[in-house]
Amino acid sequence: MRRREFLTAFGGAAAWSLTGHAQQPERFRRVGVLLAYPESNPFARSYMAAFTQALGQLGWAEDKNLWIDYRFAAGDPALFKAYAAELVGLVPDAILASTAPALAAVQQHTRTIPIVFVIVPDPVGRGLVPSLVRPGGNITGFASYDASIIGKWVQFVPVVTRASIIFNPDTDLAPPLDPVIAAAPSVGVTVTLGPVRDDAGIEAVAATQAHEPEGALIILPDSFNVTHIGVIVAAAVRSKLPSIAWTDLPRTGGLMSYWYDAVELHGRAASYIDRILRGASPADLPIQYPTKYSLIINLKTAKALGLTLTPTILARADEIIE
Repeated sequence: MRRREFLTAFGGAAAWSLTGHAQQPERFRRVGVLLAYPESNPFARSYMAAFTQALGQLGWAEDKNLWIDYRFAAGDPALFKAYAAELVGLVPDAILASTAPALAAVQQHTRTIPIVFVIVPDPVGRGLVPSLVRPGGNITGFASYDASIIGKWVQFVPVVTRASIIFNPDTDLAPPLDPVIAAAPSVGVTVTLGPVRDDAGIEAVAATQAHEPEGALIILPDSFNVTHIGVIVAAAVRSKLPSIAWTDLPRTGGLMSYWYDAVELHGRAASYIDRILRGASPADLPIQYPTKYSLIINLKTAKALGLTLTPTILARADEIIE
């Protein structure tokens, strides 16, 4: 072969090789998602939509360069554990754990796969990370609230001298509540704990509070309460008790909520997943809290309970349901 022919042939082969390399499909990455709601729940769907939309804006698409494996625990502790094991077994590049039970379940199976959490209260106070600024290890994310928010709930509920905090002790969600119980008398309220594990337990706590006047229910947003919100609201209304919790409560017929936008928080979580997929370590990504909380009041429920809300609290409300 003549030198010119050889160079021509070599150049063509090199060009083909480079072109072929450039046209290789982009490597797919894999992300696992563990949610606390049933798949059919509208909140679960809104969380998924916000998360995938935000990922799309960052250049990640399920038909292009990303697999997303969703699992829906429906508030069931056994399903949290089973689905966490399934997701870890898929060896994803990162996992989104929505709520504290999801995070706890995933942590039981891996200390190496990067985890971004959402809706986890007081991660430092609960010993999950040593620092908000540098969480270390394989987890970071977007915290939901700490005991100071529960303290605000105690102050917001009108005409109350006694309040019971409803929570499920098996869901590993509540922040340390001792500061709330200790500080409540300073605003004229006695706070007690009302652990519940079933519908009968919910009814019992409500009945106990209804025995004396000026009682109220404070409902923590654990996965049990989330999936039993209808039962809780019905018990509170029957017992003529004002109630406060997260956003679902007044929209379901409870009195009020002071809470952040959980849908927006799932969208923000996509930014950390994106950074991890591009090489960042969760140990170096600071944990963030919501930047805005909104007060929502169900005025119809207030009237049904015979409560007269002050102009001050009504003016402070971000939304009034009539």
